[in-house]
Amino acid sequence: MTVADYKENIVSNLPKSTQILVVGGGPAGTTAATLLAREGFDVTLFEREVFPRYHIGESLLPSSLKVLDLLGVRDKIDAYGFQYKPGGHYHWGDEHWDLNFSDLSGNVTHSYQVRRDEFDKLLLDHAKSQGVKVFEGTEVANLSFENERPKSATWSQTNDKSQTGEIFFDFLIDATGRYGLMANRYLKNREYHEVFQNVAIWGYWKNADRLDNGREGAIIIESLKDGWLWGIPLHDGTISVGLVVHKTIYKEKRSKSLKEIYLEGIAESLDLKRLLEPGELASEVRSEQDYSYVADYFAGQGYFMIGDAACFLDPLLSTGVHLATFSGLLSAASLASVLRKHITEEEAISFFERTYKQAYLRLMAMVSAFYENSKKESYFWQAQQLTKTRQSDKDKEKLHQMFLNVVSGMEDMSDAEENSEELFLELSERLRENWSLRHKQTANDLDKTEQEKLLTSNQFVSRLNGLFSLSKESAVEGLYIVTTPQLGLAKVN
Repeated sequence: MTVADYKENIVSNLPKSTQILVVGGGPAGTTAATLLAREGFDVTLFEREVFPRYHIGESLLPSSLKVLDLLGVRDKIDAYGFQYKPGGHYHWGDEHWDLNFSDLSGNVTHSYQVRRDEFDKLLLDHAKSQGVKVFEGTEVANLSFENERPKSATWSQTNDKSQTGEIFFDFLIDATGRYGLMANRYLKNREYHEVFQNVAIWGYWKNADRLDNGREGAIIIESLKDGWLWGIPLHDGTISVGLVVHKTIYKEKRSKSLKEIYLEGIAESLDLKRLLEPGELASEVRSEQDYSYVADYFAGQGYFMIGDAACFLDPLLSTGVHLATFSGLLSAASLASVLRKHITEEEAISFFERTYKQAYLRLMAMVSAFYENSKKESYFWQAQQLTKTRQSDKDKEKLHQMFLNVVSGMEDMSDAEENSEELFLELSERLRENWSLRHKQTANDLDKTEQEKLLTSNQFVSRLNGLFSLSKESAVEGLYIVTTPQLGLAKVN
């Protein structure tokens, strides 16, 4: 078959209509598409690139495992041989802290460190095997609307703009990442956070040492005077090492080359510098200005925005794939219930919007607390402005309950936003408490009361690592996700 025949075959097989059009084939798009196809719905997915394609963001949170199980792809992930991630090693400010996933609640012992080009292709191929009609090298040029509801998409082949057509759909799932098809092209509702305007610079090293004591797959996070570093060991023997600095620091150093800025950052470190000493840089040095952002709203009549298409958070806690797969699950469950007429579209939109924003707010507060521990004056007092909040004199008991509600995703997000300054203080206090107890545990110096306190503290850290519950207790506006006998939303009553 010639290239021309191949292109013609793709175009001729493209449907004229579909129940659900998913635009974007990353983890968010493939999660939503696969789950909906497994429920028997007609799903078409357009991906602009032809996989595999390069993408940064290799470290997964434990919450991803639950979604991978729901997708039916967990065995394929295990068989592929990705690096097991037992937890993390943190050298933040004056603190050293090892987080072991086996210590956390939820029967989780590990997650994965992955090469995203390989991981994303595996998920996309799995989507095809589950009945999703996937078309790579196909991009959406324009959307057509009926009132404010998207109804059709004009598409073209990425490498041949003359090959074009139109597809009609009942619902659109926008998983276009930073490109932001709906947010940037039509809604114009994306706002960038002033505080977290960071620049990431990274490369891949070979022949480097790894952590010992059975923690060779753990992510390493190390703070510096003017930023922080990540170290992510991968299954091919390389380690991804990245430097993150605020854009103001980056601009001050622009007289130097990208590689010089990168190597100077590594030279300031302790843990990563030691591990990289026997190794060598085995790739070009790349950079991205992944400024954190959030759309004013994530869904509307006929569409859902998931993953990075809706919001992006500072990469400090490796939350990208978690938010992608979690929002993919939320959109699939919401839409499945609408199509079955179990709930109204308005109910589904409200549930999706509030639940996804709660997850985002919780993680944003966590990131803010970390930065506050490192640079109190430059990050903490600015971070509280991200949610456009005001100070409050509410008592400690109500503050504590509010805090628990935010991290468990149970209550109205606006209740939490009224106390952002206290929330960040409480997060910092709880993190320091956990670190202190872990130090004493390592030295076998915990009394019985402190042992019980560590157990409670570990449960708190579990929530902040993205472990979520599909239960009535996590209901939002009286709705919660169910996976049996069908994926969808159930009402508490």
